[in-house]
Amino acid sequence: MVIDFHTHVYPEKIAERTLNALIKSAKVVSAHTNGTTAGLLESMESSGIDKSVILPVVTRKGQFETVNSYAAEINKKHKNLLSFGGIHPDDDNIKEKLKFLKDSGFKGIKIHPDYTGTFIDDERYVNIIAECARLGLLVVTHAGADPAFDVIHCTPEKGRAVLEKVTDITGSKEPFMIFAHLGGMFVGKDVEKYLLGSNCYIDISCSFSSLQSFCDTDDEDVVNVIKKHGADRILFATDSPWNNQKEYLEHFRQLEGITDYEKELILHKNAERLLHTAC
Repeated sequence: MVIDFHTHVYPEKIAERTLNALIKSAKVVSAHTNGTTAGLLESMESSGIDKSVILPVVTRKGQFETVNSYAAEINKKHKNLLSFGGIHPDDDNIKEKLKFLKDSGFKGIKIHPDYTGTFIDDERYVNIIAECARLGLLVVTHAGADPAFDVIHCTPEKGRAVLEKVTDITGSKEPFMIFAHLGGMFVGKDVEKYLLGSNCYIDISCSFSSLQSFCDTDDEDVVNVIKKHGADRILFATDSPWNNQKEYLEHFRQLEGITDYEKELILHKNAERLLHTAC
């Protein structure tokens, strides 16, 4: 069983245009699917991945209905795809919108502080994350650098401050946040200082420099994070279409320094627990 906790798709009519725009802005990325659900499903089948979690990004105020309607459509049509929802920090009626997502069956939301130009410890994001913690909605955030941006809006230090602030606000004892890209792309030392051992999950998308040029971590770094943070709070993730799912999974399975049981936790058991499902 394998669950990929970090993938992206786009509506068919804009998928090609969106991929081209993202590739142009990031400069160092290339796509390994055509960016559609059909492309992702084909990739999963050839890779041996049983379920993919799709993480939409609301980049502008006013996209809430469009983005989440498409996400809901995916969840209705595909049993082996699970889309999270999305929200923008400038949206009106935040509490009502998050309650709507919860009532609609979404398991969580994705935020991308770089694309919204908002630091993760901004009061607007703190309020969103706190409300999600109250509702039982997971929050996945892009963490660390993004090749398309010069400013890092979610540093490990700011992420840790948010964890502590939201815990103080809500009293939540269960992890409510997932930091992508091994806790933060290009900020590994600060990940170790501020995030490892804290009350959060970390996904391993974009973490193998031998597989892509836009990260600076390698096998040893990944194993180090797993050992120090705990395999029970690590999630397998690829960031498809920006990484090849089959290649990524094969590389992870061959990692030395972690046990088969730890790999099983990371590949599916942790995700099943978070999503409250046995896939």
